Amino acid sequence: MLYSELINRVLIFVYKAHDGQSDISGVPYVFHPLHLAEQMDDEASTVLALLHDVVEDTGYTFDEVRSLGVSEQVIEALKLLTHDKTVPYMTYIMDISANALATKVKLADLAHNLDESRVAGLDKKKKIWREKYTAAQKYLMEKQSAAN
Repeated sequence: MLYSELINRVLIFVYKAHDGQSDISGVPYVFHPLHLAEQMDDEASTVLALLHDVVEDTGYTFDEVRSLGVSEQVIEALKLLTHDKTVPYMTYIMDISANALATKVKLADLAHNLDESRVAGLDKKKKIWREKYTAAQKYLMEKQSAAN
């Protein structure tokens, strides 16, 4: 993972933001954004990967994230990655596809979410996730290929 002053601030923030949260398997949730960040190759995508679920899954706001020194480019991508539950999932995915940075992080997110070893013993949940996330992954990869 890349490290910079900003990334170090964001790492501390994300650790605190997800304190006490667990994923569906009971693993501390913070390992998920850390896993995504490890795959990124620049500061903007690393910061976005770390923050991708903060506003959606905690009490923190975009303004609080911005106060860390996060760029408007990352804030805009973060807004796209923050799923408003009133918006249908595939509409949310289509909106993400218009932003290369958000797409890059969402594809890493989907790949990690599709890793069935993360939900060992949860067969029914695996099937639901696999269908939903595979369709989203396919759509984003096709859009990304068309853009390149």
